[in-house]
Amino acid sequence: MVTFSDRAAAPKHVLVRLLDQESVLLNLETEQYFGLDETGTRMWQLVTTRPNIGAAYEELLAEYDVQPEQLRENLAELLGQLVEHGLLQVWPGDAGRPEAV
Repeated sequence: MVTFSDRAAAPKHVLVRLLDQESVLLNLETEQYFGLDETGTRMWQLVTTRPNIGAAYEELLAEYDVQPEQLRENLAELLGQLVEHGLLQVWPGDAGRPEAV
């Protein structure tokens, strides 16, 4: 389960391509791909570049006109799907970066 104190990154076996404001993520090991719309792409960009998922959530909350709980649910659902498909690696915020990333 993903928590907002966790950190996230794209595994080495994931290829990311931006297309306008949308993106496609390809798991090179399974050959499965996942398309993200503009909002999903922004979520991806922030969770993979901020110190933790909570920081990304706070930035998204400032950028979008959305209820906090709705954003929290949508972000957690997206991250869960990405982790399930091997497109995102998550680890505890207080742990060092995993070797596999």
